[in-house]
Amino acid sequence: MEAVSAIGTAVRAQRGPVEALFAELARCGRTDPGFTRASYSPEESAAHAVVARCADALGLSVRRDAAANTAMTWPGRDRSLPPILIGSHLDTVAHGGNFDGAAGVVAGLAAVAALRALGLTPARDITVMGIRAEESVWFQVSYIGSRAALGTLPDGALDAVRIDDGQTLAAHIARAGGDPDALRLSPPALDAAAIHAFLEVHIEQAPSLVEAGIPVGLCTGIPGNVRYPDVRIRGRYDHVGTPRRFRRDAAMAGAEIALALDRVWAEREAAGCPMAVTFGRFHTDAAAHGLTTVPGEFRFSLDMRAYAAGVLAEMEAAFLDAVAAAAERRGVTVVLGPRAEAGVGAVSPRIRDGLAAAAGALGIATRPLGSPASHDAAAFAKAGVPMAMLFVRNANGSHNPDEAMAIDDLLDATAILAAWLAAEACHG
Repeated sequence: MEAVSAIGTAVRAQRGPVEALFAELARCGRTDPGFTRASYSPEESAAHAVVARCADALGLSVRRDAAANTAMTWPGRDRSLPPILIGSHLDTVAHGGNFDGAAGVVAGLAAVAALRALGLTPARDITVMGIRAEESVWFQVSYIGSRAALGTLPDGALDAVRIDDGQTLAAHIARAGGDPDALRLSPPALDAAAIHAFLEVHIEQAPSLVEAGIPVGLCTGIPGNVRYPDVRIRGRYDHVGTPRRFRRDAAMAGAEIALALDRVWAEREAAGCPMAVTFGRFHTDAAAHGLTTVPGEFRFSLDMRAYAAGVLAEMEAAFLDAVAAAAERRGVTVVLGPRAEAGVGAVSPRIRDGLAAAAGALGIATRPLGSPASHDAAAFAKAGVPMAMLFVRNANGSHNPDEAMAIDDLLDATAILAAWLAAEACHG
């Protein structure tokens, strides 16, 4: 108990460095409002340079892999043992916040700093990862940095183009100091079978912990997803006076599809099956639409996510049925476009229980919490790496400038992480 108490005290002593590190990160991609660190942008690279300098000051070994991920390693006594990885991302959505993703990298560095200050040495390597390109909005591909490191990028991903500049992922990786040719031809930077565990700290993305009055959540699972980023419905432009029976209204077809999926979601939720359906883009063509024109084209993006592969498959089947029905009823053609998916992220019960025990020893209140969002940890779990996550209380959600994480709450999560690391890797 005294040892655990000492860890809590050592983590609290990291408040100043933690606040200073966030202040430095806030200078990377500051916009009005919020922060914009696009995947593989100079702003994201600047954030990686910030954490690398911090790691170097701590005496950690810093290296960059072919995807330009930043690995900051505290060497263990036996370097042949599979390492423990702690990580998260440093990119943001447009006008996002300074904590989404970055808090996990800061927590990892603070946990290592606290344990080093206590004079501990791990039995195995502990590596804090600053991971590239988690936010799928920029290239329409999930978990780019983590899947690149694990060798699990989907075919064609390096040819994906970033939405704001039309340049390929391969070009952006090369510009950021990575090596896209090595990603295509060389063995991956990480061997999933030779990783002891992957842990990620992240702000919560809905105010469940705020509602419960609890600072830290123990992740119970990360949803997988199926995505159709660019569905196009082609009907016929007509005069606003055209009778209904003659119309081929693309917008109404899109509305039918969306409402059909919303009904399925409501039924599933009522039956106690957590999931989510999001039509992130949903619009007519601004160059051709008008008050007195029946829409002849409609576009939308779709993200479906759930905690079980079978539920995802059923949702996708319901979507395809809705598409077929709307196309026939409205006389339109639906072009689905590209499809992407990410697997369900299963949490290791052993690690989760260890984190719960550490929280109990520290006297920090926690609660089980399913992630409503996707995270790099899911890519590691899908590759077979034992994985767990800690969520930090956050009042205003994420992907917005008003993220409201308190440093005290992050230090609580960091103390739990540090206590688990001490028990798992610094004993004996």
